[in-house]
Amino acid sequence: MERKKYPKKTFKSSKSTSFKPDRNADNKNDGLIRLNKYLANAGVCSRREADKLIESGIVKVNGKIVTELGTKISPDDKVICGGESLKRERKRYFLLNKPKDFITTSDDPHDRKTVMVLMQNACQERIYPVGRLDRNTLGLLLFTNDGELAKKLTHPKHNVKKIYHVYLDKPLHKSDIIEITNGIELEDGFIKPDKISYVSSEHDNTQVGLELHSGKNRIVRRIFEHLGYKVIKLDRVFFAGLTKKDLPRGKFRELTQEEVNILKRIA
Repeated sequence: MERKKYPKKTFKSSKSTSFKPDRNADNKNDGLIRLNKYLANAGVCSRREADKLIESGIVKVNGKIVTELGTKISPDDKVICGGESLKRERKRYFLLNKPKDFITTSDDPHDRKTVMVLMQNACQERIYPVGRLDRNTLGLLLFTNDGELAKKLTHPKHNVKKIYHVYLDKPLHKSDIIEITNGIELEDGFIKPDKISYVSSEHDNTQVGLELHSGKNRIVRRIFEHLGYKVIKLDRVFFAGLTKKDLPRGKFRELTQEEVNILKRIA
């Protein structure tokens, strides 16, 4: 069958008239902020959920109902959501030395212990874990209500440094250290740690330190399982410039302003 021929479309101008959102708009409008971001900063919900609240008509700005998405407001504007007056939350940053047998999630449908139980008395603001550690993995876990920083710290392009203390079921052969150093092909792609070395100088080759930037699921355990080793214990001792110094297992502390500044420079 012969195909029908259609005339080619022509355009009057090379200039586009479609709207392109400016990702830096919040910084170019004399301190104005998108309403959905304001709601998220106030700890009400996520930005996506905030859009639904705005469309439902339960959000008021200076006494008037606002339903238009993308609306920007001043930090001095009075915002009411569901009859409750809101204010922007203070940004909070906490570091937890996570113990074993806690799930890194804010809620678990199987009613298992979550890390939020350990953080319930940290502050009044709603904070969330940055990234995750396996149930049986110990060590450093950051919590914050700063969504933008959390997103940056978990994005692969920022190469956030992590160091793990790994305890193996048997001594790690030097040939396997060389293989790990050169990189290993796993089922989900090639992985090459930044550094690996024995931890103990007492000829105990069952303990190694592993430095890497990858945030792939169970990546440390899978590296050693690939070579026939079983990880008996895994402890994250360094995360984005933060260490476990003077922080007992199961305890948390609030970050200093200097530490927060370091995190923001990394991301």
